[in-house]
Amino acid sequence: MLTVGDTFPSFALKGVVSRDIKTAFADFTEKSDAGKWKIVFFWPKDFTFVCPTEIAAFGKLAGEFKDRDAVIYGVSTDSEFVHLAWRNNHADLKDLPFPMLADIKRELSQTLGILDRKEGVALRATFVVDPDGVIRFASVNDLSVGRNPAEVLRVLDALQTDELCPCNWQKGEDVLKAA
Repeated sequence: MLTVGDTFPSFALKGVVSRDIKTAFADFTEKSDAGKWKIVFFWPKDFTFVCPTEIAAFGKLAGEFKDRDAVIYGVSTDSEFVHLAWRNNHADLKDLPFPMLADIKRELSQTLGILDRKEGVALRATFVVDPDGVIRFASVNDLSVGRNPAEVLRVLDALQTDELCPCNWQKGEDVLKAA
């Protein structure tokens, strides 16, 4: 699995950005949103149970991420058409403020090393990528356990200080000073 210090791989994926079929789809690459921090999180499958709770939780924090000059990309191995159908049929996803990217060839998931060997779907992986395209945080959860988007935001805050941040550090708290 690619990890902290590695360059996030290049990609070209179709994403769902609205529920209107005429404007629903857009193209995204590693160069999209250049100069911004990127939160790239993966889920296994659309139309499942744990996944929408995580996606909706990231959606609720989208404004907080935007305030920190960060964009969110949600990704699974489902197609953009499945993403669109899910958004149109799940109340918590209807007004999602970030794109749902379709890694249907599994190229990005494979390159990152986050495909579940048994199921062939993306694991619940999360990457924080800095404006230079370097992975600064990486985590993976079991398929059955949802992640905590508030923790991802906390880590982003800590990374953006460029300082030493102690355990459970929160934005606005003192950072550590090396002796």
